[in-house]
Amino acid sequence: MHTPAFVRRFRFFGVLTVVSVYLLILVGGIVRSTGSGMGCPDWPKCFGMWVPPTDINQLPADYKEVYTAQRVAKNKRLAVTLQRFGFQQVASNIFAHPTQYIETDFNPVKTWIEYVNRLVGALIGVFVFLTAVLAWPYWRRDQIVFWLAFSAFILTGVQGWLGSLVVSTNLLPIMITIHMGLALLIVAMLIYAVERSQREAIEVERSSEASVATGMSGWLWLIVVLTFAQIVLGTQVREQVDLVSTANGYMQRQTWIDQLGSVFAVHRTFSAVLLLLNAYVVYQLYRQPNRRLQRLATVVIGVIVVEILAGVTLAYFSLPAAVQPVHLLLGTLLFGAQFVLLLAYRYARKTVGQAAFPRVVA
Repeated sequence: MHTPAFVRRFRFFGVLTVVSVYLLILVGGIVRSTGSGMGCPDWPKCFGMWVPPTDINQLPADYKEVYTAQRVAKNKRLAVTLQRFGFQQVASNIFAHPTQYIETDFNPVKTWIEYVNRLVGALIGVFVFLTAVLAWPYWRRDQIVFWLAFSAFILTGVQGWLGSLVVSTNLLPIMITIHMGLALLIVAMLIYAVERSQREAIEVERSSEASVATGMSGWLWLIVVLTFAQIVLGTQVREQVDLVSTANGYMQRQTWIDQLGSVFAVHRTFSAVLLLLNAYVVYQLYRQPNRRLQRLATVVIGVIVVEILAGVTLAYFSLPAAVQPVHLLLGTLLFGAQFVLLLAYRYARKTVGQAAFPRVVA
């Protein structure tokens, strides 16, 4: 079967964009693990410059007071808007956060780490835009593909705006959590668009294989949703780590784990639950006569095993900074792999002749 050129182009840029988003997630994890989140106190510029400073002498003597005043003024406007929409608690949390009026000391390394993060984010914006443009031929062929790509582009703009709020609120936990959740939503939309755009090619490949049994959709949705929740819990754990490290003056790293709250205990226990659920799903999919599902199931179980090993390393080896972004990246990769597996299973279920195989009892 000949694949049209516009389908190949869309797939190429779609896959490139998904990979780029994951690169941005990794860079964002490096920003957090190095404490560079406030390396630039303003947005989109950095210390009011398009090219960040490399020496403190390039800044005014009262730069801390200047940027604190700017952030507080912006946050007051944000709080008023939130209150109008009924989010009084969120609005009050902005000014209740202990670091709201604390400005980070200038550090050229952290400033440039954060600025590189922003440059990568801008590049991803270009990739998402190109993906949306290349989705235009699907307007007549499959409008869902077009709207997924276009919506991902709009949400990428919202994500940039949220990034500015993360900076202005001095890394307010709820803003970081929303920022992470929206990143996962964008990943899922792009993956769905790419997968759906290849539907005809997938159906040709699938037609040469036996049909798969019913009953696994619910389980696949469950592990996707629970992994999403686990990542959100992970952002909360990260916030606890930030508070503990600040309270200890970034010293005595070996004691930080013991000072974390119940969120860490829930996060750690939940990882075992996820392992068991994923193992069950993978076992059931290995029983299906579909090579693509088997390959994807292998990827899922492989990622979750490495992810748990990274978590164990963090828990028992004093939270090594180099492992923190890897742990975050693996978690988001797991979410993406599970979502691809879910879509692949749903396509495989459409094959004629399902009755020839026993039903998997969910």
